[in-house]
Amino acid sequence: MINPLDNIRIVLVGTLYTGNVGSSCRAMANMGIRHLRLAAPNLQNSWDEGERLAVHATDIMNSREEYPSLEEAVKDCVAVVGTTAREGLYRQHSKTPRESAPDLLSLAQTGPVAIVFGREDKGLLNEEIAQCTHLLRIPVSEGYTSINLSQAVLITTYELFTASGTYLPPKEKAPPAPQAQKAQLIKNWSKMLIETGFMKEEQTDHFMQGFQRVFSRGVFSKDDAALMLGVARQVSWAIKNQREI
Repeated sequence: MINPLDNIRIVLVGTLYTGNVGSSCRAMANMGIRHLRLAAPNLQNSWDEGERLAVHATDIMNSREEYPSLEEAVKDCVAVVGTTAREGLYRQHSKTPRESAPDLLSLAQTGPVAIVFGREDKGLLNEEIAQCTHLLRIPVSEGYTSINLSQAVLITTYELFTASGTYLPPKEKAPPAPQAQKAQLIKNWSKMLIETGFMKEEQTDHFMQGFQRVFSRGVFSKDDAALMLGVARQVSWAIKNQREI
């Protein structure tokens, strides 16, 4: 079965700074996407900065493909997805990366899919938007809509990576505790709390309800934290006094 992430092509149009290329490569590597294309790059500095910011993703940067135009860079792609922060008549049908990710991954099962990012200073031009089959817009605060190029690459590729189901979160190795073990825990804690002087025997029902809650859900509230801190202080006190005896 094809891994759809292998068919994603990150296309940077008219890029000005190698640092943004390097940072974009690092973002791509984080999200399992390894194919970079530069369309009509207009680089203003040396590749030293790009190599520095790519960190361990210099292989992606060094294997980049360069094309004289966006048209040439995407001619083998089954879908061309433009990213835009600007509004306008031909940009109104844009979706968020999260909304689009499942459909784009489905398309990537059939062939290369280009995710196109524009220039750092002015994004994609209208004639470049016209070449796109889909448009993406990253949700941001209305107060400041401009996003750094490599950050936009990271956000977009993150959504694709997440939707691909590639990442499997770690699971707890131990099975859930059976009720008998939990009951024994409460019994042992009750005995320990009485012996250390944290509570008196007639207070058992009251205090152990609080500990039962902590053991069931974890330390969540201020009261939970205060209860556990109180135990720690009392145990320390009991140990100290036992030593002095």
